[in-house]
This record gives sequence, structure tokens and C-alpha cells, in this order.
Amino acid sequence: MDIARAIADMEVQVGRISPVQKFLLGTDGSVTQILESITGKKVVIRTLVQKVIPADRVAAENLSVAEGDPINFRIVEIRTEESGEVLIYAVSHTPINRLSPAFKDDLMKADIPIGRIIKRHHIEARREILNARVTPADDEISRVFAICRNEPVLTRQYQIIHADKPLIFIEEQFPYNRFLDTRRVIIRTPSRLHVTLIDMHGGSGRVDGGVGITLDEPGMLLEAELSPVLSVSGGDPALQERVRSIAMDVLQKLGAGGSVAITVRSYFPSHAGLGSGSQLGLAVARAISELHGRHLPVRELARLVGRGGTSGIGTAAFEYGGFIVDGGHRFGAGGEKTDFRPSAASRGVSPPPMIARHDFPLDWRILLAIPAVPAGASGKIETDIFRDHCPVPLDEVRELSHEILMRMLPGIAGRDLDLFGSSVNAVQHLGFKKVELSLQPPQVTGLLNVLREAGAAGAGLSSFGPAVYAFGDTGMAGIGQAAQEFMKESGGGTTCITVARNSGAVVRVA
Repeated sequence: MDIARAIADMEVQVGRISPVQKFLLGTDGSVTQILESITGKKVVIRTLVQKVIPADRVAAENLSVAEGDPINFRIVEIRTEESGEVLIYAVSHTPINRLSPAFKDDLMKADIPIGRIIKRHHIEARREILNARVTPADDEISRVFAICRNEPVLTRQYQIIHADKPLIFIEEQFPYNRFLDTRRVIIRTPSRLHVTLIDMHGGSGRVDGGVGITLDEPGMLLEAELSPVLSVSGGDPALQERVRSIAMDVLQKLGAGGSVAITVRSYFPSHAGLGSGSQLGLAVARAISELHGRHLPVRELARLVGRGGTSGIGTAAFEYGGFIVDGGHRFGAGGEKTDFRPSAASRGVSPPPMIARHDFPLDWRILLAIPAVPAGASGKIETDIFRDHCPVPLDEVRELSHEILMRMLPGIAGRDLDLFGSSVNAVQHLGFKKVELSLQPPQVTGLLNVLREAGAAGAGLSSFGPAVYAFGDTGMAGIGQAAQEFMKESGGGTTCITVARNSGAVVRVA
């Protein structure tokens, strides 16, 4: 293959690939020796899997053997001996029938590099690179390298040829954010469900308050590095403009003496009810502050980007994760707020205190369904809704508060799915959540009924939607199927089954 062309194609996907990375992708020499030269450290092999298996169709094609022929299957980590840092993850297939007894004996011994075995047995061989590409880190690769899920991974496949036949087929992987020559900050955020605002009456001298759940998926993944000029890549033009605007504002407020280049690797849609604005703003602010040596607390980051002025769920989800209740803001003369406004129109108001947090049961599954309807309320429309529908009746605020304190929280603390779910159902008809739901099209309100009838323990609207959610432990596939069938008949939409996230955003410096 043309490795130079393959690397150029990879750079279109992920950005600049460093000279060291190019060397690792294109080398036809011993990888362990090269890594020792790059790191200046002794490099060792740790064997994770070693077994003889019958060749499947793909392995047979890669090795030019018949399906079912015995091959040695090996997975290894190439790591530094002193610190144990994993540098390369490698999977190899070797046809047993092509090996001498002595070669086979060494290969089957754990933790001997293949290049060293070839050298020991004086085998004349060459490496033929088959492909090089970018793949997203799955759960296993993210665990091996201690990186974020979906971070880009550089992957190559090659054969070791001996006597004009493939002796070994190898796939090697390493994270894009290793072996770079620049300092980078990588951030993976969660998303969140906003179950309800608590008090949009204000008669007690406090207002707002919120209940929410942090989600593991969908999430955002972005990378940032210092740069002479501000640049943003990844995502659509609208997202890039949002990131650029946030970054310019944060750089100015910090008085930073330099700029940044930001790459958005993955994101979820705005104004869907999943809190993308808070997560994006906090991630950009955290990346910039870290790159410029400012280790700011999350509350300060939220003030920088104007988040948390009504609900504190997004800020707490970024910092802590889990099931969250916040305590709102002081209201009235001398308070933090004197009228009813959404977070986007409450800049300058500090995020509210978190008054309760619990781990959300990870064996409870969460179905997300987003009907193909216009985006949820935002901007002036959202501000007008707060103005026109607040204050809400005080008796509903009291009933809602009792519902949260005596049913929803005990349901979480006691891992009682039925109690928790029935409380979520009840909340949909109280206070400001009732207002939010009343403004939804039938594609949304009808979907909630479908989810409950299909067996969900509870279902609700997240923020202004259009995202709706449902809880269950088993049988979620059937509930998802019911949602898909309903949305197919009413304009379409998407579903996914996810779980809660009981920790906040992941921040790595590479």
C-alpha cells in the first residue's frame, strides 16, 4: 500500500500526525526496538491472550491458509517496564503449520517480542503493510490505554512474509494523542436528563431548583492544544461557530496570552433537552484554562461561560455525575434573581448549591427517544415562556417538593424502581414541568403514553424536549421497539438505550 497516501487520508480525519507517529505507522522494523529508541526506556511485552484457534474466513485470507487450519492467536501490550504505560496494543495470528518446532516453542512462550523471535531463529523476513486507518476507541481499547471512549486510535495491519508466504498477520494500535509533539487536553463530557425545575413560584424567597440524572451516552469529546490563532474543527458549521464564540469569550475573560486549536470529535444535538449547551461551554472553558495553567473549579468555569443561572444540573453533572438535586437561588429584593428566567438569560448568576446527590443504579436502563420534531424552546421563545407562565401555583410547588423528597429520592436511595418510576410519572403533571409538557406536539406527548403502556416503570420529558426518556431493568428492547414504531408513524425519530454516569467529565492531559 501507499503508506504516505494513507497517512495523508488519516490527517484529513484527525489532524496533524507527528513524525514519530508516521514512523510507527510506516516502519518495517522491530517495533519494540523503535519504541525503546523513542521513549528512552526499556520496553517489555505483556501477553493478555495466547491460544490456538481454528482460522475463520478473515484470518484464513490474511494468512493464505484454509479455514479451520490451526493458528496461534495472541494479544499483547507493549509497555514500558518501569511505569507499565501501554504504548502499543497488538493482535497477531500465526499459522501453526508454517512454524518450526523451535520457533513455535518460543512463540507460545508468553512475553517474547515477535521481532526478537525472528532474529533469534535467523529468519529472513520482510514486513508488508496492508492498511493504516483511524478507528474510535471501544470500551476495551479505552481501558487498555486509559483514554476516553471514542478517542481516535491509529491502527495499522501488516504481514510478516517469509519464503513468500505470510508467517504472521499483526494489527497494532495506539492512541492518536500519544507520541504527539504538542501538549493536548482531551475532555469527554456526559449528557443529562433534566427531570424538573422545583420552585417557579418564588414565594419562599428561593426560586428554581432542579432534579436531573447524568447520562453516560450520548457525550461530547473534544481536544484542544495551544495555537498561534484560534481554530475550530469537527462538527457542523453551527457547532464550530458556537465553540469559536465560547472560546473567544473565555480567552478574553482569562486574559490569556495565547490562543487554542479545538477539535470536536463527537457531540450531541443542541436544544434537544440533553444539556449540550452547558457541557460544551464547560468543556471548552476547562480545556482553555488547563492549557493556560489556570486550574479553575467547575463553578468558576460555569460563571465564565454563563451557565447554571437557573438550573445547576448541567454544572453538577459535569463535575460529579449521578442523580442530582440542586437548591436554586435566592429570590426577590436583595436576592440573586428578581424575576423568572432560563439559564441562558441568567448570565452573572452563580450556579446553585447541590443539596443531594446519589449514585444512580447502573442496572436500571434508560431509553432515550428523540422524535423528529422542531428543536426545544431556546432564546427569546424560552425566555417568553418563563415570563408568561411563572409564577406557577404554590400548591403545585408544594406537592412537587413532597413528591421529590418522599418518593423520588427514597426510590433512588432504596433502589426501588417502581417507586422512582411512578414518581417521575407524577412529576410530569406538576409545576413548571406541566408547562413544558403542555407546549409539546402530539409526537412527544403521545410517545410518553406509548412508553408507559409498553412497560416502562416511568417516563418523562427532559427539559423542553423533544427528548423523552423511560426507565426499566429488563425488556427495554421491547419498549424501544414500541417507541420506534410510534415515531415511524408520526414523522420519525431516534432511540438509544443508555445508563447513568456516576462520575463527571473525564479530563486528560496528553
